[in-house]
Amino acid sequence: MNPMKSGGGWAAVCYTLRMAQRVGWWRLWQAMRSKNACKTCALGMGGQAGGMRNEQGHWPEVCKKSLQAMVADMQHGLRQEFFERYAIAHLQTLSPRELEWCGRLTEPLFAGPGDMHFRPIAWEEALRRVSDQLRGTQPDESFFYCSGRSSNEAGFLLQLFARLYGTNYVNNCSFYCHQASGVGLSAALGTGTATVTLDDIETADLFFLIGGNPASNHPRLMRSLMNIRRNGGHVVVINPVKEIGLVNFSVPSDVWSLLFGSKIASLYVQPHIGGDVALLTGIAKLLVESDAIAADFIAKCTDGFDAFAGQVRATTWQEIERNSGVERATITRMADMYAAARNVVFGWTMGITHHEHGVANVRAIVNLALLRGMVGRRHAGLLPIRGHSNVQGIGSVGVVPNLKQHILDNLETTLNVTLPRTPGLDTMACMEAADQERVKSAICLGGNLFGSNPDAGFAHRALGKLELVTYLSTTLNTGHAWGRGRQTLILPVLARDEETQPTTQESMFNFVRLSDGGQTRIHGPRGEVELIAAIAGQTLGSASPIDWEALKRHCNVRDMIARVIPGLEGLRDLDRTGKEFHIPNRILHEPRFPTASGKASFAAQSMPELPLDDDQLRLMTVRSEGQFNTVVYEEQDIYRGQDRRDVILLNPADIKRLGLQPDQRVTVRSCAGVMPSIMVRPYDIRAGNALMYYPEANVLVPRAIDPLSKTPAFKSVRVTIETAAIAAQAR
Repeated sequence: MNPMKSGGGWAAVCYTLRMAQRVGWWRLWQAMRSKNACKTCALGMGGQAGGMRNEQGHWPEVCKKSLQAMVADMQHGLRQEFFERYAIAHLQTLSPRELEWCGRLTEPLFAGPGDMHFRPIAWEEALRRVSDQLRGTQPDESFFYCSGRSSNEAGFLLQLFARLYGTNYVNNCSFYCHQASGVGLSAALGTGTATVTLDDIETADLFFLIGGNPASNHPRLMRSLMNIRRNGGHVVVINPVKEIGLVNFSVPSDVWSLLFGSKIASLYVQPHIGGDVALLTGIAKLLVESDAIAADFIAKCTDGFDAFAGQVRATTWQEIERNSGVERATITRMADMYAAARNVVFGWTMGITHHEHGVANVRAIVNLALLRGMVGRRHAGLLPIRGHSNVQGIGSVGVVPNLKQHILDNLETTLNVTLPRTPGLDTMACMEAADQERVKSAICLGGNLFGSNPDAGFAHRALGKLELVTYLSTTLNTGHAWGRGRQTLILPVLARDEETQPTTQESMFNFVRLSDGGQTRIHGPRGEVELIAAIAGQTLGSASPIDWEALKRHCNVRDMIARVIPGLEGLRDLDRTGKEFHIPNRILHEPRFPTASGKASFAAQSMPELPLDDDQLRLMTVRSEGQFNTVVYEEQDIYRGQDRRDVILLNPADIKRLGLQPDQRVTVRSCAGVMPSIMVRPYDIRAGNALMYYPEANVLVPRAIDPLSKTPAFKSVRVTIETAAIAAQAR
């Protein structure tokens, strides 16, 4: 299978046709044009402007990820016969893709300690099992986890329930993805989200895309990058892997681009995995030493510059080139492009955050933006490119271990209660508490907690020690097979566009969207808000200060959010007006920063050393073009020319150096685990580095985390490759 010469294009069009054929053209058209926010990435599509429209109102805005998620939700319903036929042991043999396409969950499922099969149970029994477990244990013996695909209303209720129950063991999937962005941005700017709007991107004349592959993971962003190039601007891509969609992309909704393709990268730079701080330090060094900086802005609007400038001046080019893997001439070219640009946006994804120094990576990007005053004005700024369509909103409504003090005060005043002050636990800390048997149960609202964890063996063991783990899910995933507790409960929920009441979501641009919901496709699943309210009411009983029946109405939940979460006051009138809005004080179009000093902060920091032994490679785990987060829709990865997922992609020079051959089967080993029978494939990746697919390769990822954000280092794993003979000796 040969790699494509351009991302998107006719392959995406043909895929759309195949998906339409699968579920019916009219059904898919009706579903895609409904007034609901997109179910996949947080770029922001749909809402009250109508389906397939972005925040600028442009139509049509749709991508393969949207179609894949929609078609998966339009599957037939699974019935009792399926679970009678297939034992849990059989489900464990299925790939993530096979589990996703089994069908929609329709009935509550339960498996106890000795059960070989899941069995359907009545809703009343399912809710009783959850509430009995929670009433029979102490509050800090349970944790509550939320995916970014749920609504603001469901997320708010989940964290409210947990805190009234008595625990701050509340967290979300951001701790395994973009938490380093929030921590780094908050420390530097006083706000942890994007500082730009979609309009700002479209009017930039230079976009730095660092550590990401939106051609596969956020395809609608490619239109904006295409427009930058069309308008005479530039895109600098920084990625150890040459991704074809970032070189050339054919936007299907643009006739010229579809026919002839659109060049994306003006300059494509391939550093070592983890070499971003060194690379960005090199650019900063050139700007500082040539005085190509915004001196007035720095003096009036920032602090910490002198220490930062001293640090970059003291850093040698030998250190920079060794740690980045990029020669000085290329770094000079990047600095020249930056110095010549008027409006610059920096965007990044998990290639930046998935490191033990993820926060340092983010601070290095902020440093570079501050040097030329590219924060705090229009047409320029910072953009963490987020995955799940509401991962940012989930954090905004309080699904975090430790609430901000003003939100905590507002909740206590509004409800006339005292909430727990005990420290919360992040996602990894909750998993470790489970492994240590300090917690006994978990409630997981969406997502795949097992599949998103590093060290898959540890995740299987830790979740297996829980007395009860409860999943609220739409389809089967590997967590249901491998992330079972001693008792496991799966509660089927409605997809966003099946909800009987409107819900809200927040885009990566801080824009709150209203989703209408829609008609029920299959009978059995219940709404997330309804389920959480029912469990909370049954668990807390008459002593609760909350009328949980009233909170089954989404408008009442929005009213409470508006009263307690600063910036979300607009939710109060949203049902009446339908007026979607940007959350105030986040988009930084003026050089005033929500910090104690009112200034942004530089950070002087040493670059991380990333040594490797001669026989080691540094591995990054990535998503394929045919998947979204842990959900795998297709085995093939057409943009990278791969027809399977059990592969390790290496630079041809490394294949030769290690005495390997293309398509040879090898064993890949790390300090965390071993993957046998992996196929070696050549690819355009920086020598000394390697690529494998997530979540399958999680078995190799150790539990090392960034100490500041608690984000695991999925993108920086030391591995060795063994042939069959060497692997046999190791055994």
